[in-house]
This record gives sequence, C-alpha cells and structure tokens, in this order.
Amino acid sequence: MTEYSTKKRVVGWREAISIPALGVEEVIAKVDTGARTSAIHAFFVEPFIGKDGKDWVRFGLHPVRKEQQPELIVEAPIKDRRPVSDSGGHTEERYVIETELHIGDERVLAEITLTDRESMAYRMLLGRTALRGHFLVDSDLSYACSTPIDP
Repeated sequence: MTEYSTKKRVVGWREAISIPALGVEEVIAKVDTGARTSAIHAFFVEPFIGKDGKDWVRFGLHPVRKEQQPELIVEAPIKDRRPVSDSGGHTEERYVIETELHIGDERVLAEITLTDRESMAYRMLLGRTALRGHFLVDSDLSYACSTPIDP
C-alpha cells in the first residue's frame, strides 16, 4: 500500500455537499475521477441577460435523490458553454457555472455543468478538477469527510 505525505483530505466514493450560493443545503454527490468537470442535475435551463448586462442562467434543481421535492429555482452567472462527453460517448453542449462547494469543512471553488440527471442514481457528480489539490479518493469509503443530513 502506498502512503501519502499530504495534507489533503480523503473523500469516499460519495459525499454530502452543500452549495450555499445556490441555496442547496445538501446534495449527495458521486465522486467521479473519470469526469473532468463536476455536473449537477438541472431539470430546465434558461439563459438570460442579468441586471449587470452579463449572461446568466436560471435552472431548476431537485437536490434530493429520487425525489421531486424540494424544487429549487436558482440563478447564476454563466462562466462558459462547452461540449461535454458522457460515459457513453454522447456529446452535449452544456452551460458551466462556477460556485463554492462545501465538502465537510473544506471550501472548494468549482466549475459545474448543468445537465438532466433525472435518470441517474446521484443528482451530482464531483469531478476531478474540483478534487485536485484538495482531496484524495478512497473508493472503500462513503461519506469520508461529510455527514449526510438524512442518510
């Protein structure tokens, strides 16, 4: 077994994450080192011009696994729009936002793509760029640095 001399926190294969800027108290994210960028479930996505004259996006979230409630309608500045390939090789043009994620007591600024994950087991994927420099992944563990509100 390799030992690492690091101050990085260990995350498990899934973690409870909060996203205060979006009003998300908790979303259970699957940690996915195969995904470059993190992704969150958005059941609708509407771009618009904000009061600041910049491009924004309004989207709906269902943060709880397999549930339609609560339903959050949130707005965020658009950071980018780019093609993203899923694990099946299908490419989709997605809006990208940037926001702070709270994972345990760590705070991470992350890019998140908006996509329909209704049929997926987890409403969020935590990709490797959000993990880089902050965390090591131990796939034997679940909730290694977070405690879900309602497991």
